[in-house]
Parts: sequence; C-alpha cells; structure tokens
Amino acid sequence: MKPIRIAGAIAALLLVAAALLIAIGIPAGPLTAAMQSRIERDTGYRVRFAGSGTVRLFPAVALTLHDVNAEVPGGRPTDPRLKIATIRAELPLTSLMSGTPRITELTLIKPELSLPLLRRRDQAVVTPAPARPGGTGLAEIEHVVIQDGVVVMTSAADGVERRIAGIQADVERDDPKGPITASGSATLGRSPVSFELTAAPTADDQQPMLVGLTLDAPGLLTSRLSAKAETRLRGTTLTINGVSGKLGDAPFNGWASVDVAGKPLVKLDLDFQRLDLVAITRSAPPGAPWSETPFDLVGLNYVDAEIRLSATELNIGPARIGPALADAKLAAGVLSVQASRLGAYGGQATGTLVIDASGATPAFDLRCDIDGVHALPLLDGLADFDRIDGKLQAQLALRSQGGSARAIAQGLGGTAAVGVRDGAIRGLDLARMIRNLTAHIQDGWQFAPTEVTDLSALAVSFKITQGQAETSDLKLAGPLVRMTGAGSIDLPAKMLALRVEPKLVPTTQGQSALERGIAAPGEPIGFGIPVRIEGPWIAPRIFPDIAGVLDDPDAAYKRLREIGSGLFGLLGSSRPGNDPGGTDRPRDDGGAAVDAVIKQLFGR
Repeated sequence: MKPIRIAGAIAALLLVAAALLIAIGIPAGPLTAAMQSRIERDTGYRVRFAGSGTVRLFPAVALTLHDVNAEVPGGRPTDPRLKIATIRAELPLTSLMSGTPRITELTLIKPELSLPLLRRRDQAVVTPAPARPGGTGLAEIEHVVIQDGVVVMTSAADGVERRIAGIQADVERDDPKGPITASGSATLGRSPVSFELTAAPTADDQQPMLVGLTLDAPGLLTSRLSAKAETRLRGTTLTINGVSGKLGDAPFNGWASVDVAGKPLVKLDLDFQRLDLVAITRSAPPGAPWSETPFDLVGLNYVDAEIRLSATELNIGPARIGPALADAKLAAGVLSVQASRLGAYGGQATGTLVIDASGATPAFDLRCDIDGVHALPLLDGLADFDRIDGKLQAQLALRSQGGSARAIAQGLGGTAAVGVRDGAIRGLDLARMIRNLTAHIQDGWQFAPTEVTDLSALAVSFKITQGQAETSDLKLAGPLVRMTGAGSIDLPAKMLALRVEPKLVPTTQGQSALERGIAAPGEPIGFGIPVRIEGPWIAPRIFPDIAGVLDDPDAAYKRLREIGSGLFGLLGSSRPGNDPGGTDRPRDDGGAAVDAVIKQLFGR
C-alpha cells in the first residue's frame, strides 16, 4: 500500500495548500518547496511535480495533479520509484477546513511502480527512512481507485524486463476502524488474474491482521482459490500463518513467508487434498517438429525459495498423480525439485529434477525411477500416447541444455531403461504385419483401431549421446510373436533406424511352453531375414533386409519367394519342387508339412 500512502499524502497536503493559496494568496514556489519537504519527511520519498494542477471547489473540493514522481532521495537508477500520470482527489470542504482532511475518493491513473530485479540477496536496495512518530499527518481515505496501473521489474545488467500490466483496483474503507475491502484484476505475462481481498487492520501493529483472499487465475489454476490467513509484517518480512482455504472444492492449509529485503526470499509449505494445475506445456505430436520457441526461465534468477507441496491427489492437465510429496529449493538461479513420493496409476515414482538457469543457456538434469505404473493412462495423460498398455518400469538418467524443446532434444544425453509387462500394443497386429512383409514393403505401422498385440514383456535400454539413442537389447515377447533387435533413434529428427529379427509361433500353446523353457512343436519360427524399420517414427518404412529391396521391390521379393521354407528358419531350405516363380509343384510329405505351417502363418 506504499504507493497509495504516498499519493494520499500528496493529495492531502496539496489540498490544504490549495485552500490556503486561494484564501490568502501564498506564492506557489515556496509553497511547493514546503510541501515537498513535508512529504519527504513523512514518507521517506522525494516527490516532484512535473505537470500542471487544477482545483475545483464545487460541488466538492477536487484536486487534479499531472505527472507526479516519487523516488528514494539519493537513490540509484535501479532503486524503486513511482510515476503517476494523474492523481485526482475529492473531499468535503468541511473536512478540509477542519484541518483533518478526509478524502472521499482518490484516483490514481496510470501509476507505474518500477522495481529492480536482483540476482543476489546481498545486493542492497535503498529504502525510504521510516516516518517520524506522530508526524505523518496523512489524510483519511475512504475510497481508492487504480486505473491502468503497471509494475515494471527490470534488470539492466541482464537486459530483462517483466511487467504486471493492466492493473485495475478498487479499495474501500467506509469506517476508519473497519475492514478494508479490495477487488481488481491484472495480467501476469499472458495470464489474466482477478482478485477480491478483505483485511481487518488492528490497532496494535504487533497483532496479526486477518486477511481473506479470492483468486481466479485461469492460465495457472483450473478453479477458484479462496483462502484466509493471519499476516504480520516484521521489518522486511511478511509472515502468513494459519493459511486455510479451498482450491475449487478441495481444502488446503499451510503457511508462508516473504522477505523483501533486496532479492525476495519465499518460504512456502502447503498441503492440498486435491491440487489441479493447468499443463503449461504439452508434448508435441509424434510427427511434429520439436518446438523452437524459447523457454523463459530467466525469472528463476530473481527470487529464492524453499517450498514443500503435498497433495492427496495431483492433477496436471489430464495426468493424475497421487499421493504426491515434493520439496523444491531455488537459489542463485538453480531450481532443485525432489519428488520423494509420487503415487501414479497403481505404481510408484521417485525422482529429482534440476534446472540451472543461472547461465546464458539453461541446463537440465532428470533422474527418475518408475515401478509398476499402469502405462496407458500415464503415457496418454502426459504425452497423448495411447498405444502401449501394461505395467511400466523405467529408470531414467537424462541431462541436456538448451533454450527450446528442439535444443534440448539435440543435446540430450544419458541412459534410459524401459520395460512393460503383461500388457498389449493397441492398434497394431504385429504378427499380421510380419506376415505381410513377405508380400510387400510397408509404409507406416499399419495401425487399425480394432487390432491388438498381446504383450508378455517388452524391454529396451538406451545409451543417449547428443540426441542419438542407441540400443542393442530390444526384446519383445508375446503369445504369437517374439522379436529382438538393435539400432538407433534420432531424437531431434524423430527418426528410427532399427534392425529387428522377428519370430512367430503357430499357436499360443507353443509359445506358452517355450516361455516355461519346455521344447514344444510350437517353437518360434525365425523369419530368417532381418527386418529394417527406418524413417520418421510416426510412419517408418518396414521391409525385409534384402539387398535392393527399396530400389527394385519386384526382384527382391522374387528372391524372397525363392528362399521358400527357409524364410522362417524351418528345417530344410528351398526344395527342388519349389518353383522360383512362385508356382507350387508336388513335393514330398516333408514339404507338405512345411506348406501347412506356412498356410497357417500366412493364410495362404
């Protein structure tokens, strides 16, 4: 409320001065100098009147001043300062003549408060000296209106400017001893915010003041926040104790404090029954290029914080997590988040995330362990990926640096091990896809909504360097298919380059026996020829690894048919009875047995 206090002092003293000037003709120059001296003594700020002023006496006394500036005497350019385009004050003439001015309405038009952004807590900010006891002489103000205000936060050294713009506020206090009510709106970045506030000041400054707040921030919160707390200002530290309230219909409680001596230090401990947050960023669709929109993380340098958040249920966009417990520390531009307990979709997760924004390029370090999480809702909620189902286990140790999603993908390094068991690949019949490779090259994954590949286990690990993820141990097992493979994923380009060796089995009974380590007639049949998966990961080309298959598919598939029964590693290769052109001729009983298996596998 310091800007309002200054504006009130200016208006009250000028109104008294205006009345004396009209009554007895005091010269303007000495009067202005006297008023500036009095205001500086009572508020600690030096005030300059650069514009014109007018006085209206009827129907009520009104004073209008233009281009008013207030700043710390002897301060530096980076110290706080206040500019007000127009101040308009109205008051009854009787209160003016009584010597105790009572302003019925004070309007501040386009006030601009400039504040420094500091990187270190030992950087001092010059603050005004406290007013002398009993010397304020401030007018009693009933109603304050702020129109089109702005708070400008700047760091000249870093070339950074942040604004809270479009501030509209209405503050009322009908009874000098009664509560203060306020309402208003503003824009934080691109997010609109509106608020309602009530405060019950106490006669003793040592006693806490009860404050109630209602906040709507649709760009940050999914529902209205309402809270009440006991606040107390001790020196430069505002303590907020006994916080209780609701986010939507879910209660929360906790405490907070803010030390504004130089670089702000925020301490916060809140426990939510349910915490709903808007997903600030969404993963790009699988085929879309990585975004090159720069991240704006420089603000992490201008505040220090110690935060603990817990929630029975945490919702980030469509993702559902709970219970959740996380501790965060922000100091010198480095944010460290420790998630010691995250329950998610039937499993558990722990991890740490470090974001270092202190340098010219942000750096990221993520370490995460996931165990027993239901993969489908987690991947769908976080990344809009709904193809893999089952119990997910993963260990991630990733690091990168960059100012955009694409830059992070290009610099990504570390390791990742991912496993899924007892699940399915939805929208894809992997066995049918492998069978079709004997007839034609496939463009894309051949997804179909009704198809599914049952999955006993999927396991793969990656070593990642400069955005290139290399694997040599891809393994997939299901009732009708098995596959091993190796290769690489170009993360910045979203491209695959994998070489896999698929195997099929005639029946699920045979596969079950194999998984138990028992030899059975249904032993997997090897494809015999490796399969290449190359191209964009949203729709790669899938084809047998035969020389020239992409240049001359007809000739390559002719050679593939000549392989005959050896195509799937069956005993016996091409028999004399096999027609290279694909026409079947009579063969012995062994060949007939092979035909029976091939017909079962390929529907021929």
